[in-house]
Amino acid sequence: MKSEDYYSASNVTYSNMLDYYATNPGPVDDSVLYDQDKHVSAAVWEGQERGALRCHEHTSKLDRWLLTEKQIELVKRAGFGYLRLIPAISLDNPLISALVERWRKETNTFHMTVGEMSVTLEDVAYLLGLRIDGEPVIGVTYTTCDSVCVKYLGKAPDSGYTSGGMVKLSWLKETFSECREDASIEDVERYTRAYLLYLVGSTIFSTTTGNKVPVMYLPLFENFDNAGKYAWGAAALAFLYRALGNASLRSQSTISGCLTLLQCWSYYHLNVGRPKLHHDPIHECFPFVLRWKGKHSGPTSNRDVAFYRKALDSLKPTDVDWCPYANISHTVIPDNILNQLILGRSKTMLICFDKAERHLPDRCLRQFGMHQTVPEEVQRWERKTRGVDGGVDLSGKMESELSEWANRRFHIVEAEEDMDEGDYMNWYLKITRRVVGRPIPISSEFQRMNAALRDIAHVADTLSTHGMDDQQIQSVTRIRYIAHECLRDHTGSSTLVVADSQDEVGKRIRGKERVRRRGTSKRRRKDDPEEYYAATMHTQSRLYSSVVNSDQAQFYHVGNEVDHQHLCIPSNAGDSLSPTGRVDGSMDHDAPDEVDGSEYQHGVEEIDEDQLSHGSEENPCEPIPTIDVVQQSSLETSEDVARQNDYSVTA
Repeated sequence: MKSEDYYSASNVTYSNMLDYYATNPGPVDDSVLYDQDKHVSAAVWEGQERGALRCHEHTSKLDRWLLTEKQIELVKRAGFGYLRLIPAISLDNPLISALVERWRKETNTFHMTVGEMSVTLEDVAYLLGLRIDGEPVIGVTYTTCDSVCVKYLGKAPDSGYTSGGMVKLSWLKETFSECREDASIEDVERYTRAYLLYLVGSTIFSTTTGNKVPVMYLPLFENFDNAGKYAWGAAALAFLYRALGNASLRSQSTISGCLTLLQCWSYYHLNVGRPKLHHDPIHECFPFVLRWKGKHSGPTSNRDVAFYRKALDSLKPTDVDWCPYANISHTVIPDNILNQLILGRSKTMLICFDKAERHLPDRCLRQFGMHQTVPEEVQRWERKTRGVDGGVDLSGKMESELSEWANRRFHIVEAEEDMDEGDYMNWYLKITRRVVGRPIPISSEFQRMNAALRDIAHVADTLSTHGMDDQQIQSVTRIRYIAHECLRDHTGSSTLVVADSQDEVGKRIRGKERVRRRGTSKRRRKDDPEEYYAATMHTQSRLYSSVVNSDQAQFYHVGNEVDHQHLCIPSNAGDSLSPTGRVDGSMDHDAPDEVDGSEYQHGVEEIDEDQLSHGSEENPCEPIPTIDVVQQSSLETSEDVARQNDYSVTA
C-alpha cells in the first residue's frame, strides 16, 4: 500500500490532524527524536519565534574572477568544473528557515508530514555535479595562515585579513582574481588554488563567520589531478548536514553550508515556494541547479517563516515529487557522475575534515523509487570538534569514520518488494514531530487555561471536606489557595493593561522606545531587519505565557525584559476598565551566532553585509499591533470557552 493510499484509507485529513495535534504534536515515542527539548520546534510551540535565519552563502562575487583557459582546465582537473558554473541564486531565507525547523540531527533527515526526506548523495551528484565517490576530504588543521598561504599561494595575507586558521575571502579576490595570460605555470597554479579556495569557501564550505574560509583545504589543491580524486560531494553534504543540525537548535540564528543545494533540492522535491520558470526546462543543462538560473516568477516577497511553516505542516503526498530526476534525460549527465550514482543509496559516514555525519538513505527510500519500510535504529554518536591545534592530521583521530567510508560500497540499500507502507506510517506518526506550528493559537490556549483555572477554583470551593482526614483537607485547601491566587482581584472584568490614563501610557511607552532605539540602532543597521521584526513578534507571542498578580489589578507578564510599571498601571476604584490595551512588544534580539569550532575562529569578526543573502524584509518600526482581549467575566468555565471563540489578536 502506498502512503497516499494509506492516508486515504485511514481518513487522515489535515483538519483531523489539527484537532489531534493541538495538544500533542509529538513525538509520542521519543526513542528517535530524543533531543526534542533542544530543537527549534519546541521553542516555536512555546511561542518563541526566532524569525528567518541569516543565511551565509557568498556566491554574488564569484563571477568577478577572470579565469584564463589554463585556469579553467586546472579547475576541471581538480573536480570543480561544474561547481564553477553554478550561478548566484537568490536565497529564500524564510523557506530555508522553515525547512530547518523540520530537520532532525538525530536522523539527518527532514521529518515531514508524509515521512522522512533528506538531501542525499544522489541529489548532490545531480544538482552540483560533484564527485560523491573517492578519497575522503580530510587532512591537516591549521591555526595560522602565513606558512600555508606562502607555500601554496606564494604570498601571505596581512594580519587584518586572517583570523586563526582562516583567511578572508575578500583578500583572495583582491589579490588573485585576475591572472595574466602570460603568467608562469607556477603563478597560474597559485592563482587557481586561490580561486578554488574562494570557490569552496563561498559555496559548499561557507561558514557562519560570514566572509572567511579555513586554509586547511589548500594542501588538497597542491596537485590538481589528485584533487580531482576526492569525494567533494560527500564532503559538501557532511558540511551541510552539520550546518542544518546546528541551525535546528533553538538557540541559533544563522545557517551556513551550501544553501543553494538545499533550496534547489526543495524546489525539485516539494511544491512549496517553488517558483515558476520563465524558460523551457525541456533541454536540461547539467548540473541541474542550472534549471533555476535566471529570473522566475512567484509571489515570494510577502512569504515569511510562518507561511512556509504552515505549508509544510499541511504537506500532502501529492505535494511531494519523490523522484524528480526520473524524467530527465540522462544523456546530459557525464559518465563519471552516472557511474557513481549507486552510492546515493549507500548507508555510510560522510566526512569533511572534523565533521563526520551519517548518510541514511534507508530512511527515505521513496526518493529512490522504493517502498518505505521501518528503518533500523540510528546509532547515537557524539559530534565532536577535533584537532583545534595546528598541524594535527585528523586521519589519526577518525579511524572508525574513515573505515565506514572505506566500506561504503558494501552497504548499498536494496529494495524490498510488496511492502505495506501503512506499517511504516503507523510507526512514523508515533516517533515524529508531526506539526511545528500551533494549530490552535497561543491566545486560544491562554483562554482555555484561564477557564480551566476557574473550573478548578469552583470545584475546590464547592467540594465538601466532610469525612476527610487532615492531610486531605490540607491538600484541598492548598488547591483552593493556588487557584484563587491566580484568579484573585477579578472584579467582574479584566484587561490586558489597566491604565490610569492613555496619555501616561503613551508617554511611558514612547520614552522606553526611544531608549531602545538609541541602544540598538547600530545593531539594527547591521542585522537583518526581518530578524528584528521577528524578535518583536516573539515578545508579543510570550504575552500569554503566565498570569501575574498585582495588589490592585491583574496583568499578563511578558518575560523579565519588560518593566512591570509599564505594563500594569493601577486603576482607581471608580475607573471604568477598557478591555483593550496597547503593549510595547519590541525587544533586543541578540541570540549568539553558532560558530563551529572546527573553523578555527579566534575572536569576533565583522560580517560583510554584501555577502549575506537575505530573505524578505519587513519594517521593524511598524506600530505594535493592538491586542484585543475578551472580558473574562464572559468566559466563566472551560465549556464557555469551547462555545465562544470571539477572542482574537488583531493587527
